[in-house]
Amino acid sequence: SMALGIFSGILIYFFVFLFGSQVMRGVMEEKTNRIVEIIVSSVKPFQLMMGKILGIALVGLTQFSIWIILTFAIVSGVRAAMPDTFRFTPQEQIYVTGSQSLNPAELQERMEQVQQHNTAAGQVMESLGAINFPLMIMSFIFYFLGGYLLYAALFAAIGAAVDNEADTQQFMLPITIPMIFSIIMAQMVMNNPFGPVAYWLSIIPFTSPIIMMVRIPFGVPYIEILLSALLLIAGFLATTWIAARIYRTGILMYGKKVSYKEIWKWLRYNR
Repeated sequence: SMALGIFSGILIYFFVFLFGSQVMRGVMEEKTNRIVEIIVSSVKPFQLMMGKILGIALVGLTQFSIWIILTFAIVSGVRAAMPDTFRFTPQEQIYVTGSQSLNPAELQERMEQVQQHNTAAGQVMESLGAINFPLMIMSFIFYFLGGYLLYAALFAAIGAAVDNEADTQQFMLPITIPMIFSIIMAQMVMNNPFGPVAYWLSIIPFTSPIIMMVRIPFGVPYIEILLSALLLIAGFLATTWIAARIYRTGILMYGKKVSYKEIWKWLRYNR
């Protein structure tokens, strides 16, 4: 559960930044090449921004779908080809099935025989079988999409506000801090997945994509997953609204070094 949780969290962390950076670089490229001036004559800036964000999201979703299908196909094929490598019978199952007809000595002998044939690979697969994988996969896809959409909107706003990649550094820090903080706190969450720290970090939209994926293999109440999902959707809508107001103004601004004060003015424009 710990390995699966931290692996899922790191995957979301990595791919949110990977695909979010693609959105930012794509917006900057269109802006610096003046292509965007032609594009916005046909579509609204908000439609252009969302089209770029959703297009890259579908690319990422296609990659994950292929990986999931291939992983299950490979694991199933290997287990079918080498059944002895993945043999494992829990002691509890031996006791329940054998206690009705075997005396204690025979039962002990039977348990020793089974333990000799059990393998480490089989024990791992038995442990994985206790995890709710349909919930895990659906949650992973949802939190990847939700986390990506939330952060990609902000990445797009940064790309629209600056003229070159060097100027993005001052605006990247506030965005990267929640994600880095989530990775740092993942160890604490795994040690106590049902504590108050784990609960609140899995509810806050900026940290929930990573922390909730760390918690789910341990068994999270469905009401907490639902609350986290609703707040993540609300967070995405809020960041998209903010990013759209920055994007519509910054996309046509050239030759001016943007500050936080300038961005605040853009947010207050009513046009």
